[in-house]
Amino acid sequence: MKIVILNGPNLNMLGRREQSYYGVKTLADIEELVVEKARDLEVETEFYQSNHEGALVDYLQALTPDVEGIVVNAGAITHYGVSLRDALIDSRLPIVEVHLSNIHAREEFRRHSVIADVAQGQIAGLGWQGYLFALEYLSTHLKQL
Repeated sequence: MKIVILNGPNLNMLGRREQSYYGVKTLADIEELVVEKARDLEVETEFYQSNHEGALVDYLQALTPDVEGIVVNAGAITHYGVSLRDALIDSRLPIVEVHLSNIHAREEFRRHSVIADVAQGQIAGLGWQGYLFALEYLSTHLKQL
C-alpha cells in the first residue's frame, strides 16, 4: 500500500517560518517521522512539495496506480485552489487534509478550505503529529476496504 504526502506552498520553509504556528520541525524532519510511522504500519510513502498549484496538479495527474491514498497539506492553496481540489477529486482516492496550525482559530480567510468537503477528514492544529494521525487513519481505512 502506498500513500502520498502532498505539501503546498511555503511548507519547504518549516522550521524557519512563524514557529508559533508551525513549530520548529522542518519538512524533512516531518517526512522522517512519517517514514518511521509508515514502516510500523507496513505502508510505503511518497512525498511531494511544491510552491506552485499547477505543479501539484501535474503531480496528482501522474500518480501511479499503486497509490491508494493521499495526505494533503495544501498550505495557502487550501483557501482558493480549485484546480488542486479538482485534481484531488479526479484521483478518486481517499484524502485526509492536514494543517499544522488550527486554521479555524486564525484569520477569517484561513478558516475556509476548498478541500475539506472532498476529504475523508481534516486534522488541524495538532502540529506535525497530524501527519502521523492522517497516515494511521488512511492505513486502517484502506486495509478495511
